[in-house]
Amino acid sequence: MRVARLAALFTAVLVLPATALPAQADAPPTPVFKDGQAQPVFDPADVIRENVWVTAPVDSDHDGKDDLVHAEVVRPRATQQGMKVPVVYQASPYYAGGNDVANHNVDVELYVPGAKRAPAGPRIATKTVGPNAAPISWRYQDYFTARGFAVVYGESLGSGQSTGCPSTGDVNETIGAKSIVDWLNGRATARDAAGKAAVADWSTGKTGMTGVSYNGTLPNAVASTGVEGLETIVPIAAISSWYDYYRNDGAVVAAGGFQGEDADVLADYVYTRQDRAVCRPLIDRIAVDQDRVTGDYSRFWDVRNYRNDVNKVRASVLVVHGLGDWNVKTDQGTRWYEMLKARGVEHKIWLHQAGHADPYSLRRDVWLATLNKWMSHYLYGIDNGIEREPKATIQREDKSWVDEPEWPLPGTQDVKLYPWPGGSSKGKLDTRNPVPGKAAVETLADDAGKTIEQLAAAASSGNRLLYSTTAAKQPVRLSGTVKTDLSLSFDKPAANVTAVLLDRAPDGTAKVITRGWTDPQNRRDPARTDPITPGENYKVEVELVAKDYLLATGHKIEFLVASSDHDYTLRPKPGAGVSVELNRTSLVLPVAGGKPALRAAFG
Repeated sequence: MRVARLAALFTAVLVLPATALPAQADAPPTPVFKDGQAQPVFDPADVIRENVWVTAPVDSDHDGKDDLVHAEVVRPRATQQGMKVPVVYQASPYYAGGNDVANHNVDVELYVPGAKRAPAGPRIATKTVGPNAAPISWRYQDYFTARGFAVVYGESLGSGQSTGCPSTGDVNETIGAKSIVDWLNGRATARDAAGKAAVADWSTGKTGMTGVSYNGTLPNAVASTGVEGLETIVPIAAISSWYDYYRNDGAVVAAGGFQGEDADVLADYVYTRQDRAVCRPLIDRIAVDQDRVTGDYSRFWDVRNYRNDVNKVRASVLVVHGLGDWNVKTDQGTRWYEMLKARGVEHKIWLHQAGHADPYSLRRDVWLATLNKWMSHYLYGIDNGIEREPKATIQREDKSWVDEPEWPLPGTQDVKLYPWPGGSSKGKLDTRNPVPGKAAVETLADDAGKTIEQLAAAASSGNRLLYSTTAAKQPVRLSGTVKTDLSLSFDKPAANVTAVLLDRAPDGTAKVITRGWTDPQNRRDPARTDPITPGENYKVEVELVAKDYLLATGHKIEFLVASSDHDYTLRPKPGAGVSVELNRTSLVLPVAGGKPALRAAFG
């Protein structure tokens, strides 16, 4: 139904055979499609570039005026001759660069209910940048303008030439980015640099949003409003819940490589508008409300959770994420994807082996063909079958690519494994039975100074527990979310809990497959801190970051339990003791083929 409606709007679109050309060489070209893809019939150097300031219905800087979102439009010159085009829109807080801002100290003691710990003060920028007047550019700009799309850049509130204040994912930021979609559809006003009204009469209103990282997160945010005219989004390495970016189940957890960063640090980093004082109270408020003390889920984080509004999403979604992305962790994409799928949203997913990356740099030609077909279908109404193709495209560990009907792989089932005694060196990870008899308890002492990689490499250690399967007789595919149900006791009223899944190669080296963290004080609810009584046993579940992983023949699956994770959690002084009751502890793996496949591999 959507395709038919769009096709009716674009009577000027030509779908030509491979050898066909526009009928008149001296006439303005019209969009041309071959094999379902828009063709480069426009000169990407022959474009109209204009700056506008779109009025957003929010006053985030409290100056008594609606905020203005600076947008830069790049469109084919043929739009001056009556051709209307859809838009590929990238919103970003980064076009003006970023400030030099200090991160929070993570070498701190953990919160104990009733004990006081001063909240961190505001982050102070030691070197600042300001608005950038140079034209904005993007690796995709010429690609799309040559094929009959306009490209629009929008600067987030508080950044660059926009007014308002940065707020790291909250409603105001979403409204600011959404206002450009409204302007493209005639529902918002804008003015140019001279103050003259600017109207997007060259636009069909059909808009697709895409970008990487924060620039990919804003499409998720805008799509969660259900705004009309946003036909599709392609979020790449994008956040779907800011809580899960800076926290994990009550634990204060870093984005990989950015220990000590938090919502206030990021807001300060992108605060590049001209006025350097107006937003300071808001950023100082973020520093308090984000709560680095308890780590609890709160209203502050709830309004930054786009999954809450998945039922409003009307745009199709092509999720792209790296299986090696520990900055924006893989489950930011996979959780969003699975919720969209459950809601019946048109969907597709690309999972690759790299980290925080754009597939343009990994598989350029195939990626551009996919992106072209996706945008041509949803913005121009071309019936190219993209929505009927396999839903999942996955890069395997050997860098080959496979297309599969869906993700997780159909036929995947959760299977339990059980740790047996010997974890200070290496205990058994049994695929059939838990430890029999009375309680078998093993202990570890926290040492945040040691990395997980160091703990995994140690032949024995008092700072972790480690359990291993036998060598696999055949490959084992994991597709989805690994979980562990732990029975724990503590000798102090606060501790981190870290669970790690490892691939142990025949040469003895270990690779982290995935990991996860929790604060046992949040064992019942991420939004509630419940005190721990030393010596008492608690059931604690840790959900590890979702992955798709193929364990090779001859390799072993290993399960490591630790307290603090040097690279991700807060780092208290060493010494907190954690005891694991093995009889009531299990590891749950999402195994392709389920229990029969696991037992065929490990016996």
